[in-house]
Amino acid sequence: MTPTTYTVEWILDLLIGQDVLSESARREVEVRLPAQRARIASQHAEDFGGSSAAALARYSIGPGELVASFALQTADGQTIDEDLIAALVARAAKMPYRKIDPLELDMDLVSRTLSRPFAIRHVVLPLNIDDRALVVAVENPFDLEVVEGLKRLVRLDVKRVVAAKRDIIKAITEIYGFRKSVESAARERSADSLGDFEQLVRLRSVSEIEANDQHIVNAVDFMLRYAFDQRASDIHVEPRKNETQVRLRIDGTLHSTHTIPKQVQPAFASRLKTLARMDIAEKRRPQDGRIKTVLGDREVELRVSSLPVTFGEKMVIRIFDPEALLKDLPDVGFDAEELAVFERWIANPHGLILITGPTGSGKTTTLYAALKTLADETVNVTTVEDPIEMVTDRFNQTAVQSRIGVDFAHAMRAILRQDPDIIMVGEIRDRETAEMAVQAALTGHLVFSTLHTNDSVGAVTRLGDLGVPPFLISSTVVGVMAQRLIRRVCADCLEPMPLTLDQGVALGIRDMQTYANTVKGRGCPTCRGTGYFGRTGIFEMLDANEEIRLLIAKTAGEDRLRQAALAAGMRSLRDCALLKLANGISTAEETLATVGPVRIDG
Repeated sequence: MTPTTYTVEWILDLLIGQDVLSESARREVEVRLPAQRARIASQHAEDFGGSSAAALARYSIGPGELVASFALQTADGQTIDEDLIAALVARAAKMPYRKIDPLELDMDLVSRTLSRPFAIRHVVLPLNIDDRALVVAVENPFDLEVVEGLKRLVRLDVKRVVAAKRDIIKAITEIYGFRKSVESAARERSADSLGDFEQLVRLRSVSEIEANDQHIVNAVDFMLRYAFDQRASDIHVEPRKNETQVRLRIDGTLHSTHTIPKQVQPAFASRLKTLARMDIAEKRRPQDGRIKTVLGDREVELRVSSLPVTFGEKMVIRIFDPEALLKDLPDVGFDAEELAVFERWIANPHGLILITGPTGSGKTTTLYAALKTLADETVNVTTVEDPIEMVTDRFNQTAVQSRIGVDFAHAMRAILRQDPDIIMVGEIRDRETAEMAVQAALTGHLVFSTLHTNDSVGAVTRLGDLGVPPFLISSTVVGVMAQRLIRRVCADCLEPMPLTLDQGVALGIRDMQTYANTVKGRGCPTCRGTGYFGRTGIFEMLDANEEIRLLIAKTAGEDRLRQAALAAGMRSLRDCALLKLANGISTAEETLATVGPVRIDG
């Protein structure tokens, strides 16, 4: 077959031959084809800032892209997109299909192997070198001229895999755009063109970034857009001895993605500090700042932290996406029983509800979900946070400002004069804040807060250590919940995976039959080969029933409180994690990583 084999007509024949498309749908496509081609050309013209003809001179519309733009449906309701078309084309060409994972691309290999114009013109992307052969992703598997040209260029054999054009072009744009920006910045070694700061930072589209010559600005925009696309929760910019490493935290795990020349790092950090309204001249002290930007149709908050380390300033950007943070209660990860208990807690008109767990365990998400459930026009919901994690107009938020003497206790005093119904205190850190929270709960307010303890029972002891009398704790605490986050198995590639005997012993499982339906993710394009997609919560819920209140008032020890709570039906964090394992939500490996193996005394 020749390059001209790869046409719209050939793809339509292929879809019909695979019983993916009906003849009537084909006729509809053929009728609408000229108008659809013009519409896509017009879209590209907007991207490139010129006419349709100029746009098509730089970007030709691929047959697969054109057919996919109709968003046709298969008989079973699946959308015929570029991925499905590429997979069928690969099968017809007897080649492997590859879903491109941006996290696995070798930026150095791509940029040193091909020029950007060549890669864009031929829609080809180097992936890796395998057994002295260059593996490349192509859109058109029948274009042998490209293969011969590549062989002469790289002096290696060339192996082809078929990928969606959309993925190839996006990877080329991001890799060459970011690489060009940091290399230009390295040549200039200047941070003077950092741009003006606006409170709401508008990240530019890829075409706008390409057209701009402010290299550091471009590189930072590329990095942030890339992090958003990969669902990252945190971005780490870490200066090393000879270069700067960029890592993204996705589903709780860090992935290395970019490297930045050493001489560019100070300008890179300065750009981030400028956006976050931090002092760019101060490099010796840690600083904190915030960036607000727009992602699609929603505003995203970025919290920026700088820390002087051995080889420069380490920057960490935490991404607060409202879709991830402002969840509804059922989406936090509760099962039906846990949700019923928590909803009963928050239905109380007054009292103290505590959430415990380490940093990054999802406490803020749970608190915001509770406040979102309760906030309406009939109640006054006010929070005091350090810092405000997510700005929302659903409730009133105030921030701790230590520099001017406004700590949690001072803010609480002010809030109590604001006629509140529901109060959320970001964290109880000291005696004064603990006493204020308890007094607020005693005087008719529903108070939410967090403590840094390992489990729910430990929160009761911690309040006592802070000086709160036991009778006040027993009178005000409605419930205490400890929580962690555990990775979910990817729904697109899960498969049965029975527990091994060693895993059962490590997890303390006695009845292996209960865990007959355990699963794992084999790895797929959706989860980038990890087998996991997203995270969910596991919870240990200490319900302050009459017996628990009596034990707290009598200053019972943690062991006695735990025994009573377990007897009343409390599930430990381990038991909750094991339930997620038994129900096929997570895996044995992830359960062990989250709650650890059972300790065998003696």
